[in-house]
Amino acid sequence: MKEPDYDRLREMIGRCQWTFAKTMPWCPHEYIVRNRCPLSDEEFLYFVDMQRRFGIPERWGPYNHPYLHIDGYKYWTMGDTYENTIIINRAKE
Repeated sequence: MKEPDYDRLREMIGRCQWTFAKTMPWCPHEYIVRNRCPLSDEEFLYFVDMQRRFGIPERWGPYNHPYLHIDGYKYWTMGDTYENTIIINRAKE
């Protein structure tokens, strides 16, 4: 695959109810949890894979995560293995 299927990603994003991260009000962002959102496991892992392969590396504090930019939001994970990744985060740009 040469680049993400942005139409597919937008459709998946639209099906999810994103939860505000109340524990970090100084860094407003939202998240979804694997197996607690409408995405199948295959869809969740597709999203994570696209974020990791095509995201743009950006520094935030001690972290340097790839951020996938879609329609005014940036999406990231915390970099655990695919099998152990359970959160996809997003924040407005």
